[in-house]
Amino acid sequence: MRRYGEAVRQGQRYRPRPGVYAVLLRGDDLLTTHQQAPTPEFQLPGGGIDPGEHPVAALHREVFEETGWKIEVLLRMGAYRRFCYMPEYDKWAEKICTIYLARPVRKISPPREAGHTAVWMRAEAGLHHLANDGDRDFLARALMAQLSPPR
Repeated sequence: MRRYGEAVRQGQRYRPRPGVYAVLLRGDDLLTTHQQAPTPEFQLPGGGIDPGEHPVAALHREVFEETGWKIEVLLRMGAYRRFCYMPEYDKWAEKICTIYLARPVRKISPPREAGHTAVWMRAEAGLHHLANDGDRDFLARALMAQLSPPR
């Protein structure tokens, strides 16, 4: 599995943190979440999978919490990992990020998760504004798939 982000710190113990995230395209636009803390940044909506939770159910829950949107999951694109410190949980994590392509279906409410704002941007702009390399790579793959002629 490909790794993105900072190098693994020798001697640091990382705990596995499986999560699910969505590339949410509508035409040429991308639905993202802007998270205020610990660092203001644009992200693909998603997050951790709770113990016993099915990944797709976690994706629906996380996207709704962070954007207020209901989605239709289209396909699992792949996964990557990154090693990082998560200050909101005070832990070092090996984040195993599974990325899905999904379609925003309907806005139900404002985001329910504090510090998150749903932000629409041009999908091409997401290639520059998303905070981490893995998210940008999967967005690029989704955009390339849209441009590729059917076989």
